[in-house]
Amino acid sequence: MGMPQIESLDPIDDSDWTSERAAHLLERAGFGGTPDEIARFTAMTPREAVDAMLQGGDTRNLPEFVESGLWDPTLKNFPPSRPAATELAERTGEAMGVKVKPGGLRPLQPVTDRFFYWLRATILETRRLAFWWIDRMVRSPHPLQEKMTLFWHGHFATSDEKVRDYRKIRQQIDMMRAGALGRFGDLLGAVSKDPAMLIFLDAAQNVKGAPNENFGREVMELFTMGVGNYTEDDIREAARAFTGWGNDDLSFFFDATKHDSGEKRFLGQTGHLDGEDILRIILKQEQTAIYIASKIYRFFVRTEISPDLADRLGALLRDNDYQITPFLRVLFLSEDFHSAPSVATHIKSPTELIVSTYRKLGVAELPGVPDPNAVGRTLGQVLLYPPTVAGWGEGRAWITPGLLFERANFAQSVLFADMISFADPNLDPGTVVQRTNRNITAGMEITAATMEEGASPSKAAGIRETYNTRYGSLVGWQEAMRRVKPTPRGAAQFNLSAMVDAAGAASAADAVDVLAARFLRIPLATPVRDALVRLLKDELGTDSLAEAESYMEQPLRLVVHGIMSAPQYQIA
Repeated sequence: MGMPQIESLDPIDDSDWTSERAAHLLERAGFGGTPDEIARFTAMTPREAVDAMLQGGDTRNLPEFVESGLWDPTLKNFPPSRPAATELAERTGEAMGVKVKPGGLRPLQPVTDRFFYWLRATILETRRLAFWWIDRMVRSPHPLQEKMTLFWHGHFATSDEKVRDYRKIRQQIDMMRAGALGRFGDLLGAVSKDPAMLIFLDAAQNVKGAPNENFGREVMELFTMGVGNYTEDDIREAARAFTGWGNDDLSFFFDATKHDSGEKRFLGQTGHLDGEDILRIILKQEQTAIYIASKIYRFFVRTEISPDLADRLGALLRDNDYQITPFLRVLFLSEDFHSAPSVATHIKSPTELIVSTYRKLGVAELPGVPDPNAVGRTLGQVLLYPPTVAGWGEGRAWITPGLLFERANFAQSVLFADMISFADPNLDPGTVVQRTNRNITAGMEITAATMEEGASPSKAAGIRETYNTRYGSLVGWQEAMRRVKPTPRGAAQFNLSAMVDAAGAASAADAVDVLAARFLRIPLATPVRDALVRLLKDELGTDSLAEAESYMEQPLRLVVHGIMSAPQYQIA
């Protein structure tokens, strides 16, 4: 067996294909494999295995996302803020389909309640959408498609925190999935006209005579070429070209009256350029192919990439007309992909950690305990809420001593799910809303109930409110919770005893070795392995698995918790 050469894009020989390399492919092009999956891929040739990952299985039977029915057309032009909502209502007599009360207390309260309803509702539905997507990653027979969609979500980062409409976020993720392995130019064009992206990068403010540079800047800095490959003049001219681009709810809309049709000079080309011309010119730049190819390489292979390899990868992507599938085929078959620096050196993102844990356990669907959104928030990656337009950091950014401890806590919550004291985070409205509800339930008047904690109720005397935001937040939350579909909550279903039995393990040492091989790509240090063997013997009261067969599940879970808490488990 030969030694794969670093930075060589030549395919590895069939004779060099091993179970270790099959496992490496499943780790990087997917979310890891079970022993049965690794054995199936080992029986193939390298090209057959890579093609199996690229083509995937039939995804038509995967569950579709079922909406709760929270949205209606009155929310189409949702106000950008609560003051905007109440000011609109004062001016016109209604907002979001709700009329101002003709008399009585707090005439603008129904409008305020409606505003907070949608803020709460879209947050809850976006959490459901993220749960559904992670569940799809766990279930999918085409894991590369989901992993590539995850890559594009980080690349074209868009957050519902600003979009505030789960429907647009869902539409964007579905669009990215559909184009995940297609042509980058097509995906770039689709994202550029995507309503969620247009809202996120302030397209509505990009008009003739007052161009907004947000999208023009990010399309070059983050989406295509990288910093330093364009000028400030190029940004201004690109912004002019994209004027008039916007959305009508879920559809792209071009407003010719807001478009600057004048002559522009962009990246050395002059003409009456529009947004599509800008994208076409960008795709012709060598640097665009280099930038995209290098970013994909760092996601799937390793973080370090030499200028020479970056140039060759850029040429490969450009020569294939930016088609992602043939580019990945060369990458996954390459000696470089299977060379020593590329193997077991990738730090799993929180999402990769969650999904790979369940897939390696052979779990059929995403359990609701622990809550994956809460785990992601603790570990630093909440899907559909990237922290900036630059997405998330990668590699060592995912690991600190504190985060390593929290990753171990995640493993514990999977292996020993606490179904007794589990509190659904979707049901937590926040301390201010909880306090308001508690005070109102206790019989306090609304104004007094919403005062700062510790304030005397007498301070509310004489206050004449047109609306109360804290009360509106409570009512909005209650209405959203009444209507949102519940998230299924259950523990992960798996059987470690059956796994070690199927592998033929007879002793405590055998069991530890079987489980370590299943979950790790890097062997445990000998002292750690020996400590786990001693732990298992002590818990079983014997070295014979046959003698302990009727009660060994709990001790085996203690061993797996030790394995999953190890630094090696964070590496793919």
